[in-house]
Amino acid sequence: MTVPSASPPKLYKSQRFASLRAIGALVLREMSTSYGRSPGGYLWALLEPLAGIALMTVVFSAVFRSPPLGNNFPIFYATGMLPFTLFNSMHNKIAQSLGYSRPLLAYPTVTYLDAILARFILNVMTQFMVAYLVFSGMLLVFETRTTLDLPVIIEAFGLTALLALGLGTLNCYFFTRFEVWRFAWSIMMRPMFIISGIFFLFENMPTPYQPYLLWNPMLHLISLTRRGFYANYDAIYVSKTYVLVVALSSLAFGLVLLRRHHRDLLNNR
Repeated sequence: MTVPSASPPKLYKSQRFASLRAIGALVLREMSTSYGRSPGGYLWALLEPLAGIALMTVVFSAVFRSPPLGNNFPIFYATGMLPFTLFNSMHNKIAQSLGYSRPLLAYPTVTYLDAILARFILNVMTQFMVAYLVFSGMLLVFETRTTLDLPVIIEAFGLTALLALGLGTLNCYFFTRFEVWRFAWSIMMRPMFIISGIFFLFENMPTPYQPYLLWNPMLHLISLTRRGFYANYDAIYVSKTYVLVVALSSLAFGLVLLRRHHRDLLNNR
C-alpha cells in the first residue's frame, strides 16, 4: 500500500509564505524608493495630499460659499475629492506595477500578482490614513452638522479601492502593451474631475445628460460617500451592483490578460 506523500502540502505552504515575503519586500521597497529620499520620508506621503486638499478647500470655499448639501463647503468638497483621489492615485500606481517592479519580476519567486498586491496594500493604507486625518480634522475644526454613518462610509471607500484595483489591473496590461493608451487614458480622465460630482450633486446636473453620467462609477461612489455623511441625502440612483460589476469584471479580465502575456510584456520592453 502506497503511503501518500506529505511533500505537496509542504511545497504549497512554502510557496504561499514565499509570496507573502515577496509582497512584504515589495511594499518596503516602494516605501524606501518613493519616500525614503524626500524630507520626512513616508510622512510626506500623508502631508502632501493633506496640504493639497487644505489649499484647494480654502480656494474653493471663497467661490462656493453655500454648498449643495449642508452648511460647510470644506466637508462637502472633501467627501467628493477624497474618494476621487483614492481612486486616481491607486489606479495609477497599480497600472504601472509591471514597469516599476520589472527588475524584480525576473526572479521566479516574484510574480506580477505580488507586484500588484504590494502597490495595492501600500496605497490603501496611505489613502485611508489620509482620509481619516482629513475628515477627523474637519470634524474637529468646523461645525459641519453632519451625521456619520460609518458602515456606509467604509463601504464607499472599500468599493472605491476595489474599483481602483480592477481598472488598475486591466490597465496594467494595456499601459504596458500600448504606450498610446496611457496618454489616451490621461486625456479621458481629465473631465472626470468635473463629471464625477465633486463640486455638484447629480440632481443639480443638466437633466438631458444625467442618464449618460450614471455610466461613470465614480459618480456612484462619491454620492455613496456623501450618503454616509448627510443623513438627509438618500442618493437613490446609486447602484453598488453596477460598481461591483465594473470592478470585478475589469479585475478578472486584467488578470487573464496578465497571466497569458506578462512574460511577453516584460521581455519585449
